[in-house]
Amino acid sequence: MENSHRFFENRACRYFPCHEEMEECNCLFCYCPLYHYDKCPGNPVYLDVDGRKLKDCTECTYPHRPKHYDVILKILAESPESLKKRESYR
Repeated sequence: MENSHRFFENRACRYFPCHEEMEECNCLFCYCPLYHYDKCPGNPVYLDVDGRKLKDCTECTYPHRPKHYDVILKILAESPESLKKRESYR
């Protein structure tokens, strides 16, 4: 896929590839903009650390898949009230 406003692959990054199994890795959302969302379409793992629930997205590839660009933008455009009512994005 060619780099554009919807896709960017940074092969010069010292961490590339961050997910070995991916053929195309969209680096546009390298740091996931959905990290602070309790309900996201990815597959995070929740860890209990000293009684606190921490979200671990280490194995999640959702924001790096080119086909998810539109879904991520749609989620970011939603109001906080609608996000609280939503059960999940799947």
